[in-house]
Amino acid sequence: MAPNETDDTTTAGEVEEPRAGRRRAARYIVPVTVMGVAAATIGLVPALADSGDPDLPDITAAQLIEKIAQSDVERLSGTVKITTDLGLPDLGGLESGLLSGAAGGEDGEGGSSADPSGRLTELASGTHTLRVAADGPDRQKLSLLENAAEYSLIHNGKDVWGYDSASNEVYHATVDEADTKERSAQRPPATPKDFAEEALKAVDDTTSVKVDGTAQVAGRDAYRLVVEPKQSGSTVGAISIAVDHETGMPLKFTLTPAGGGAAVVDVGFTKVSFDRPDASTFRFTPPKGAKVTEDTEQDRAHGGFGGKPERGPKSEEDLAKGLDGLRMLGEGWNTVATFDTGTGAGLPTEEAGGDLGGFLGSLGDQVKGDFGKGTVFSTRLVNALITEDGTVYVGTVTKDALVKAAEAGK
Repeated sequence: MAPNETDDTTTAGEVEEPRAGRRRAARYIVPVTVMGVAAATIGLVPALADSGDPDLPDITAAQLIEKIAQSDVERLSGTVKITTDLGLPDLGGLESGLLSGAAGGEDGEGGSSADPSGRLTELASGTHTLRVAADGPDRQKLSLLENAAEYSLIHNGKDVWGYDSASNEVYHATVDEADTKERSAQRPPATPKDFAEEALKAVDDTTSVKVDGTAQVAGRDAYRLVVEPKQSGSTVGAISIAVDHETGMPLKFTLTPAGGGAAVVDVGFTKVSFDRPDASTFRFTPPKGAKVTEDTEQDRAHGGFGGKPERGPKSEEDLAKGLDGLRMLGEGWNTVATFDTGTGAGLPTEEAGGDLGGFLGSLGDQVKGDFGKGTVFSTRLVNALITEDGTVYVGTVTKDALVKAAEAGK
């Protein structure tokens, strides 16, 4: 056995046991969050830079999980790389347009190009470089670096600023201390630490968790924690989390699909410092001639920095509130979420929907079963089945496993 490599595995019994509903919901939330990573809060999103295998003291999986739980890093700065490859079809900008529309909500046409609710959807696909900085819960900055421009999102006390250098547009909102605390406690996963915590909530007796050697990320020595399904039928191959051996902070999160190939999500630092950033990092004054859009609405969440958020569900019950009759089928990594669209009908057929029906049908696979007929839409991680009566089945399972779950759920 290689140095610092252990073959111990841990289950929920070796760490604090979450409620069954929360664990099952967490397994559903993780892939959904992966699909919407850009639309979710991007507080501090780190990226990838490995070199060498440092010699570190042995540690068990349970001890490393505890180390993550005790990590309290609040100050850092660094350069970031995030790569997302869900394997979605190239629809000539349709994908990014739909994401922007979904995130942008009522802003629509005429909204500010500096509004983070639309800009951060760009991170949902492809590879992006960012600069991040944080000094406690009241000061954070994220800059998305583009070819000849830069988009920055700054939270400093009660002020939230977004700035698009390409258009010279500025977005401004204000938040109070209560909003900041609520947002910090409830924001959905976006950083390696967030993703790691959500993934570890899914640990149960269907999961293998082990320490698999060491790594270097952004010049920092780290342990490599690997989470894998024991069951067949899941599209998740493995989740690898590089954990800083000194601070316990996850430095890198990589999710690889069971089907092989490139990672679906690869997030981690390329450069990082845990020193306090200079206070000037978080100061912002609108440039001369910039168009400034004021947004004082407190019932919206803008990239995790502005507004009073409607945050991600924390339990199966919370999920059910937002979906019609949400149920969880199966167990472990093969859990499938099902709910009704409320329309009483599925996607339009080619006969009934004309060109639209034919186009939508061409994006999926037609299937039949005890549930009737339906269409399966697939990515490299998440599969979704929409039946002819408007019932949706979705999970990080193969198409065959999804169809079997739908038949069993009828």
